[in-house]
Amino acid sequence: MKYFCFILVLFLCSCDSTRLFEENEDFKEGNWAASTKPSFTFNIQDNTQAYCIYSNLRYSSDYPYSRIFVHYAIADSIGNVITQQLASGFLFDAKTGKPTGNTGIGDVYDTRIILVDNFQFPYPGKFSIQLKQEMRDEILTGILAAGYRIELSSLPKP
Repeated sequence: MKYFCFILVLFLCSCDSTRLFEENEDFKEGNWAASTKPSFTFNIQDNTQAYCIYSNLRYSSDYPYSRIFVHYAIADSIGNVITQQLASGFLFDAKTGKPTGNTGIGDVYDTRIILVDNFQFPYPGKFSIQLKQEMRDEILTGILAAGYRIELSSLPKP
């Protein structure tokens, strides 16, 4: 029985082979303030690869809109911004009102918004990504956490 549990744990841990980096920041009381700008650091060793970069969002049914706008900025280790842009995604279907993310516990959902597809870093080294909610509300209710995820791109290199 011990061996079965060990093999099962190894299998479950290895299921997500596309993820290279992933980190999230939880927000107090399930609110994302405009002044809160989660920032994460990661190390790219192979700049010849193309990468897909996502924003992870955990949200509840308390979120008042169907869409969300997130500004991201990717910078190198000395703060030079390499790319930045405004991205958007639907958290709820505009017609039906049903959540678009994967269900978690109760009325909590997880989703990813593509920030950059098929991105090639200019050189190896440390980089950071900063996220900022760009909604009209100073305090955005119903957003429990935000983060990033980097995967190898399956598309041909740019």
